[in-house]
Amino acid sequence: MGEPHPLLTYFIDAADRRFPPVDGRVTVLPPLPGGLECSVAFTGHAVVATALPSRAVHAQGPDGFGESLSADFLRHLAGPTGWIGVTDATLTARGTGGPPRLAELTDADDHPRVRHARWLRTNVQVYGDERGLVTLADGLAGRRELSIELHRTQDSGRGHGRSLLCDALSLVPEGEPVFAAVSPGNARSLRAFLTCGFTPIGSEVLLRPERKRQADRGRPERS
Repeated sequence: MGEPHPLLTYFIDAADRRFPPVDGRVTVLPPLPGGLECSVAFTGHAVVATALPSRAVHAQGPDGFGESLSADFLRHLAGPTGWIGVTDATLTARGTGGPPRLAELTDADDHPRVRHARWLRTNVQVYGDERGLVTLADGLAGRRELSIELHRTQDSGRGHGRSLLCDALSLVPEGEPVFAAVSPGNARSLRAFLTCGFTPIGSEVLLRPERKRQADRGRPERS
């Protein structure tokens, strides 16, 4: 097992409320494994993981006050035809441990949420019940990452999302940080995560530049 990506330290520190300086600057780090790159915004400081030289990044004029997530800058990182993910809020919480409240699923390989997770993450495990499913995986920079999706037949207005999410936290050892990337536009999901104790620490965009893409890896649709 190799050395962890240096971006992981930023996430772990943020989970402990230790943030980068609010100086408006951009830190440039090496690219992520698997051909991925990213731009992560904390308050007043941004971190970009890319194969581009640092001088080429700074020449585009990004800053720690929002420009690191601008459309023009992200397109520069990805190249003319590279994939650019959505802008997500970066959230963190602590595992609750104890006996797992969800069963592991072995028949969900074709689910869009699972395909999406496996396209971006490693060591993906899938859990769930009649409410929906949960993926738990090694995500951005190796952080432990959680996502959920309710089954279409469930009425998410009845609290199924919150209850599933709370049960999902039992899959993570007590006190261990876990992270989630949630689109701010998905307000119902964002409210559920916040209600279950997740805290916003920043925002992020994942990219797969054309120069890094593998020809045989098609992009699955995000559910």
